[in-house]
Amino acid sequence: MAEFGYGIIKALVTDVNPDANVKAAMNEINTAQRLRIAATEKGETEKIMKVKHAEAEADAAILQGKGIAGQRQVIIEGLGDSVEEFVKQIPGTDPSRVMDMVMMIQYIDTLKEIGGNSKSYVVFIPHSPGNINDLLTQIR
Repeated sequence: MAEFGYGIIKALVTDVNPDANVKAAMNEINTAQRLRIAATEKGETEKIMKVKHAEAEADAAILQGKGIAGQRQVIIEGLGDSVEEFVKQIPGTDPSRVMDMVMMIQYIDTLKEIGGNSKSYVVFIPHSPGNINDLLTQIR
């Protein structure tokens, strides 16, 4: 157009219609880019979920440990109070003998729990009245 005295500065193209193969290739490129971004985001999401799940399990284990520690502390305090009261009520009683008695009671309670559980089938425990001292020695 310059030979006729006109200069084209800009041309507005409103309808681009490339070949079908070009369109298909461009669509594949766009699809691949979106899939790559989606896969990255999905991986990050899974990573975050696993990390949060692990943190929650760690927190739960810490809280459970604190609860068990508190429970044991209360049991120890209760046993100490019980032994002191028993020694006061029965003069001449040795605290270690009281603890032996407590251990035997816990042993018998454990046997009762095992026998009362519907999921327990057979439990072999050597037991005879003459073996009580041996049993106390094994429990200690």
